[in-house]
Amino acid sequence: MTFWKPRSVQLKKKLAFAGAGILIAAVTLYLFLPILAVFLRITPERFFQTLQDPNVISALWLSMITTIITLIIVVAVGTPFAYFHSRYSYPGKVIVDTLIDLPLVLPPAVAGVALLMLYGRVGLLGKYFNMVGIQIAFTTLAVIMAQIFVASPFYLRQAKSLFEQIDPAYEQTSRTLGASPVRTLFLVTLPMTTSGLISGAVMTFGRALGEFGATIMFAGNVPGTTQTMPLAVYVGMQGDFYVGLTISILLVIISFAIMIAVRLIQKREEQHA
Repeated sequence: MTFWKPRSVQLKKKLAFAGAGILIAAVTLYLFLPILAVFLRITPERFFQTLQDPNVISALWLSMITTIITLIIVVAVGTPFAYFHSRYSYPGKVIVDTLIDLPLVLPPAVAGVALLMLYGRVGLLGKYFNMVGIQIAFTTLAVIMAQIFVASPFYLRQAKSLFEQIDPAYEQTSRTLGASPVRTLFLVTLPMTTSGLISGAVMTFGRALGEFGATIMFAGNVPGTTQTMPLAVYVGMQGDFYVGLTISILLVIISFAIMIAVRLIQKREEQHA
């Protein structure tokens, strides 16, 4: 019995490692093979040739411009919002927390319909804007608003979590030395959360860049005006197959770069900690 027991334990360990290896390989291949298939369906020559297509260039520029504007607005408004929301208690704070998280679980198409019902030509607010000649729906502005709605929670949640983790003693020390709350925010709090905020901003950029459902419902699919890269992929797969494939590859490359950037930032933050 003493001779067979160690061999039995070793066999169980080998089977456990084999099972774990098969599981890891299966999950990895399931996630990786569809991405690989996208790259294998087009030659490099055809990719770079299609990359010069006016529709591809238009969708690329529109996506980058609107996403950058979205990111600037989210960071500029979301940072002070997350700070004060995390530092102070007020009536309805739980409801605000729920509303911040809601776009994360809300289907994007429903988000687009909701924005349309509010800002459309006959929407609750849109009808008043329309009276003075301001149209929001189905414009480039609508693209930015849709991106902000679906992507901002990624930054708000990250920023709120970071601010809550900071020991208030640091800020209290700054205040006792005569610094105002705003000065304390910029000189004490933000430097301590920079890496995490950048990580949240990068994730927000990626989510806004890939937005489809809310955009097509609220902004439409007008080339040069509201047709972002995800929408151009949809149109391309119905018409010019290689246009859709080329834009898909661009989005995969950008998404991969975003994830690498987030990993590097997180690793740097862990080393610093």
